[in-house]
Amino acid sequence: MEEARVALNPHKIVQYLNKPPEEFTKADLIKFVEVAGIQMVNFRYVAGDARLKTLNLVVTCKADLDRVLSTGERVDGSSLFPYIDASSSDLYVIPRYKTAFVNPFSEVPTLDILCSYYTREGARLPSSPENIVQKAQDTLQAQTGLILEGMGELEYYIFHEKQPLYPMSAQRGYHESAPFSKMEKFRGEAIRIMAQCGLRIKYAHSEVGSICVDDVEMAQDEVELLPTPIADAADQTVIAKWILRMLAYKYGYTLTFAPKLLVGHAGSGLHVHTRLVNGGKSIMVEDGKLSDTAKKVIGGYMRMARSLTAFGNTVPTSYLRLVPHQEAPTNVCWGDRNRSVLVRVPLAWLNVEDMIKDANPQDQDGLSKFIKGQTVELRSPDGSANIHLLLAGMAVAAQYGLQSPDSLKLANDLYVDVNIFDDQHKAVQAKLPQLPASCWESADCLVKDREIYQKDGVFTPAVIDGIAEGLKKYDDKDLSERLYGKEDEIRKLVEQYLHC
Repeated sequence: MEEARVALNPHKIVQYLNKPPEEFTKADLIKFVEVAGIQMVNFRYVAGDARLKTLNLVVTCKADLDRVLSTGERVDGSSLFPYIDASSSDLYVIPRYKTAFVNPFSEVPTLDILCSYYTREGARLPSSPENIVQKAQDTLQAQTGLILEGMGELEYYIFHEKQPLYPMSAQRGYHESAPFSKMEKFRGEAIRIMAQCGLRIKYAHSEVGSICVDDVEMAQDEVELLPTPIADAADQTVIAKWILRMLAYKYGYTLTFAPKLLVGHAGSGLHVHTRLVNGGKSIMVEDGKLSDTAKKVIGGYMRMARSLTAFGNTVPTSYLRLVPHQEAPTNVCWGDRNRSVLVRVPLAWLNVEDMIKDANPQDQDGLSKFIKGQTVELRSPDGSANIHLLLAGMAVAAQYGLQSPDSLKLANDLYVDVNIFDDQHKAVQAKLPQLPASCWESADCLVKDREIYQKDGVFTPAVIDGIAEGLKKYDDKDLSERLYGKEDEIRKLVEQYLHC
């Protein structure tokens, strides 16, 4: 299996060492720095605003490189997290060797490494994003024996000068090809860079949205990752967003993950797929159907859905996206292959062993050797999400679902098999719980559920309080009603959170 992961892998360090990233050691990285002529090392870490931060270190000698890779460095925690006091703010950032990659944008050969935060006592900082998601992952595994894997669908709009040839119709961009899709070359370059940086990429494609305003064309695209344990999945998502923004900056484009750009046009989500794995095998399916274990997890997501928006929908424009008829959920429910629900169970190659043999009669190799691909997809989050906290929250919700005696009943009660936005099914929709309609309401939901998130020490009280306080500061209660029909005010709000 490891040989299969190394063969054809474009990650430059993997190629040189001939080993997967999980096996990288300090000695490996020093050796690579020497051979590849690396001149700089960047420590990268996610702060309280969910953005990737950077500390630049120049390589001056082998002894200093050894020291910094062994000890990490000091940073000012009060400037990175709002709840850390300036009077005692020093933190350590310690590199995690498995995350190392060659920076694809630096003008000089540079090695980037993701770091974790540690306190002055040498303990993991309980309130930092990467440690929260790691704690959630460890707690779930310790109590259930299961690993939660996740991956995101990164939707974004990219602005470019309008081109008269081969125009794309509004709301008709899904899986369109060049020359109608103007950003196909950009997408291809982006996912090649991501793979070189160690990200596990599923695919990229043009998405539904296509907006023209004066001489500017806004094309919606998507990059989808592959499932990995949630702590790694969070890191991958942050790096993927950074790569997309950096590549757009290189070419002079504006690229945005903003939840909503224009009323009546498709918003951008960050749909999150998850699956439970035991011993490397998915346990989401039993006897060709969704397992009760999977349904319990869905029940957990249903129970915590309203408060999960505090991590996944963090700006006022998030709630301009969560409206009917735009393939974005408004109600707490789930279903099979249903894009009007909050949690969708997508197709997963179940009971279809002979498709590849039918398409290729000359080759009788089937797909039984591959892990079954069943996931469940949470469709509410968007690009404003703090992905580390969101995946941690989903792990908490999954654990709650697995351990609660009411989860299966809740899942059964909230299952729907119709498009709830159709007028003929209004009665079904009316019976379903609703997602929050504002950051203000989302904060209230988080506070109500705080004991579940704080159980086992996964989330700290300071983090819950800080998130709720930040959401309340938007003062966006009843925002949709206040802005209805006021296009100029909506445009100003969108511009304010364009780079959420």
